[in-house]
Amino acid sequence: MKKLYTTLLLLICCSIGLQAQSGKQKKADRLFNNFAYLEATEVYKDLIEKDYKVTYNSLKLADAYMQLRSPENAVYYYEDVIKDTTISPEYYYKFAQALRGVKRYEESRTWLKTYLEEGRISADIQAMLNKEEFKSRFTYRVQAADFNSEFSDFGVFVQNDQIYFVSARAEDEDVKKKTYRWNGEPFLDIYIQDKKSKTITPISGDINTKLHDGPVVISPDGKTAYFTRNNFLGRREGKKDKENTNHLKLYSATKKGNNWEDIKELSFNSDLYSVGHPTLSGDGKTIYFASDMPGGLGGTDLYKAVLSEDGTFGKPVNLGEPVNTEFDETFPFMDTDGTLFFSSNGHPGLGLFDIFKLDPEDNTVENLGTPINSNLDDFAYFKITDSKEGYISSNRGGKSDDIFVFNKLNPLTLKGQVTDAVNEKPIPAATVRIMNSEGTQIAFLETDEEGNFETRINRDEDFPVEAKEIAYQTFNGKISTFDVDEKEELIYNIELNPVQNLEYLAEIDNIYFDFDKANIREDAAKELDKLVTLMIDKYPNLVIEIDSHTDSRGSNFYNEKLAERRAKSTYEYLLSKGIAPERIVKYQGYGETKPAIDCERCSEEEHQLNRRSMFKIVKME
Repeated sequence: MKKLYTTLLLLICCSIGLQAQSGKQKKADRLFNNFAYLEATEVYKDLIEKDYKVTYNSLKLADAYMQLRSPENAVYYYEDVIKDTTISPEYYYKFAQALRGVKRYEESRTWLKTYLEEGRISADIQAMLNKEEFKSRFTYRVQAADFNSEFSDFGVFVQNDQIYFVSARAEDEDVKKKTYRWNGEPFLDIYIQDKKSKTITPISGDINTKLHDGPVVISPDGKTAYFTRNNFLGRREGKKDKENTNHLKLYSATKKGNNWEDIKELSFNSDLYSVGHPTLSGDGKTIYFASDMPGGLGGTDLYKAVLSEDGTFGKPVNLGEPVNTEFDETFPFMDTDGTLFFSSNGHPGLGLFDIFKLDPEDNTVENLGTPINSNLDDFAYFKITDSKEGYISSNRGGKSDDIFVFNKLNPLTLKGQVTDAVNEKPIPAATVRIMNSEGTQIAFLETDEEGNFETRINRDEDFPVEAKEIAYQTFNGKISTFDVDEKEELIYNIELNPVQNLEYLAEIDNIYFDFDKANIREDAAKELDKLVTLMIDKYPNLVIEIDSHTDSRGSNFYNEKLAERRAKSTYEYLLSKGIAPERIVKYQGYGETKPAIDCERCSEEEHQLNRRSMFKIVKME
């Protein structure tokens, strides 16, 4: 009877425990589906600790961390279950993205390949695998802006020395009493910093609300602002779709005095999808924006719409390929020269979101490379008109987004000459290899008839350099482009020392002898003939000396005499082939004193390697 009661008690406890975990599971998923990712992470972690649906909850927890832009935590939980054969192959891609966010690039490539091997067809992912190098033609100097806060700050627009930006700092704002459950920060507002006085104030008028507001762009005449906002226009709460999602919309505001008033929705907004991140063409007549509206290539795409004379915008047009991918493109910026910049996680990149540009001439997409891009999120590129200064946004500095100031520098022209270190004459057809800090070759050059070479390299970097020519010793050095200021050119000359090893110069094998013999063997004659050809045809002024050696068998005295005979037979062979005696200044035997292989009990092979003639360069022009 006691056993029966114990069993019943255990069953009741287990049932209560399962009910409790089931309730927590519903809570975690509800928080996740309501975008309360920060709160959801704690519940998912508790479920995993209780060993409840570990695979499912680990994946959801990792997904939540990716939404919180914390790839290091996401990798930890993806990694625990990624080899579970029951999970969807979509997680191979998610894991690859998270790995890229922590700079584990090779592993990321492996999981992208695994994703494709599962039958997923993706030209965009194949492009990521094919692209291994991200090099910009320009150098950027990047530093954190002085107006960042402890909360999220991003999305700069500058006009008339006024810096407009988005921030969750909630300074002097009563409307932002509630926090955003996604990340626990206050909702976003638009702020302005005066570049001269450095004072920061919320944008005036009716733009900021109690939900998210920003980023903003202002027409060239300064009279109209276009900005992103949660679906909220004078109502108590923002309007949501049937899945309880409050989408983003674009609004316009008119400048009246010092205030922005007369807030209106743009015509292509919808309660069913998001529209945001506006930028304008240089003339202010075309708006570019991001949207997940139906009919796109996937994720969020970039669109444009043209402003008509009546002040309304026409039907949005998808920018299509090569800008948009099956993934997400966001934060467009149209420079005054017609170059489109944007952020994407669907093009080959260094991290989560990278900043790219569309070349208007050849219609190709280029990654801006480091230091504009990092392994984390980089977005919201903005360049001040007729200036090299601009702003980007990134979470590279910590848990929140920050604003960074960049200065764009023109490429640096590297010029140099390769010369002979002995006679200072130029060396044509020498090869010059330039590497980046990871040792990857970024330039392979060949000097012209005057020994000159030229290329373009980035500023603020150190570049290992290697120079070669068959008649010279390999040169290894470093080119530094730090502290070159605004110079357009950097001169880097290279001197090469002639090789002392004639076997290398002539590309001949060693000259070997039989045991206790000094005659020139057939195989040695073939190698000596190569040397003859070199001395007659290519280097008619080459002067050499001959050193000959023996193995360690026999007395020292005998081996010295044997080595001398070997040196003389080598000398006489070269003379017989037309080499003038004055071009061989010395031939000398060293016996067993300079072995190629220093061994006490040598094998036959080692003895053979010691029976040899060698050559030194005395003079070469």
